[in-house]
Amino acid sequence: MFITLSGASLLMVKGLYPYLATVVPIIIIQLVDFYNFHRKAQSEVEQFVESIHYRDFSRHFDVKEAPMEVQSLRQGFNEINTTFKTMSRERETQYQYLQKILELVNTGILSYEHKSGDISWMNESFKNMLGIPYLKTIHSLERRDAGLYQEVLNLRPGESKVVSIVKENSTFKVLMAVTAFQTDGKIYKLIAFQNVNEALDETEAKAWKKLLSVMTHEIMNSVAPIASLAETLSHRLQASAALLDGQPGALEDLQVGVGTIRRRSEGLLKFAETYRSLNKITTLNLTKVYARDFFENLHVLMEPTFEQKNIEMEIILKDPDLSLEADTSLIEQVLINLVVNAVEAVKDSPEPRITLSATIYNGRPLIKVADNGTGMSPEVMDNIFIPFFSTKKTGSGIGLSLCKQIMLLHKGNIQVQSIEGEGSAFLLHF
Repeated sequence: MFITLSGASLLMVKGLYPYLATVVPIIIIQLVDFYNFHRKAQSEVEQFVESIHYRDFSRHFDVKEAPMEVQSLRQGFNEINTTFKTMSRERETQYQYLQKILELVNTGILSYEHKSGDISWMNESFKNMLGIPYLKTIHSLERRDAGLYQEVLNLRPGESKVVSIVKENSTFKVLMAVTAFQTDGKIYKLIAFQNVNEALDETEAKAWKKLLSVMTHEIMNSVAPIASLAETLSHRLQASAALLDGQPGALEDLQVGVGTIRRRSEGLLKFAETYRSLNKITTLNLTKVYARDFFENLHVLMEPTFEQKNIEMEIILKDPDLSLEADTSLIEQVLINLVVNAVEAVKDSPEPRITLSATIYNGRPLIKVADNGTGMSPEVMDNIFIPFFSTKKTGSGIGLSLCKQIMLLHKGNIQVQSIEGEGSAFLLHF
């Protein structure tokens, strides 16, 4: 085009207009061709920008069939797309890898935008832990658990705190830890929820075992000599009876006093021996046992009591082949204890009913003992597994503590659900 325009200019200067008429059409053709080339290059760039905008990095620009003048342009576009494709694939792989890791861990994870409260991500562990299938914003949590919602808002980045969460009328402990990060000009809070109920239960059980061991040891060491001494004094009094004949009632008073010392000493020894049983169970004789066998043995054992007190016993077992690895005698002891407590709880109910059921929950066997009795207050529920605590006037406070220790030895746990005036349920997780 430059050569043609230079030649046309020269013809105009020389005044060779007839020759100029033949050059003008060539100039017009070249201008049109130049315009078409410009439009073609612009179209190529627009297509490339469109593919980048929609992240369509799979788009390929044909180099061989392209005009020579745009081949290098298309080649450059293809190279850029290949680089973007590689980067996108690597990021997607990292994201999928991280997401799978976060889905596999037992720790619940929740992330939300600090200012708006919009939930950006939460894993399945968090949903299962709190029984929440979906949350749009963090403020939606207030309707489900107002106490937990306030704890989440008050927790600052870098802090951690153990909180109690109520789910299906049962309470468990969760360790919350929070951190914050900023991206795209927005601040996000990331909160981890770790169920520490089992760890706390195990630590608490070990602490109680140590305390009971020390306490029973000291009681027995202190009381045993007193009981022995009281027995000796009683024999010495009998031998010295002749010397006290002149003092009416003196022998009887001394005998009563010594007898009282002996009885109270023996009572304390029996008390200490009873609580020592909490420390005796250390090993298990695990065998495969069917849930139906537990229920059948329990029904045969408790049937006379149920008939006498007009209590209806309901057994729910959808899978007769449901089995578990357990120490048969110890688990039977736990079930008997729970059923006996249920019998006591339904004594004032107009239609007393106790329900035994077994199922698979979260891939693990679960046995449930439920009643329609008086139920328990939240304060009682918090203390029923503590040794020495009892709501019965004649209760020792050892039964449920022993049940909890047996379940912890089975690498499981025992939970309670209760509503005052409606009834209670004890859940044995294996």
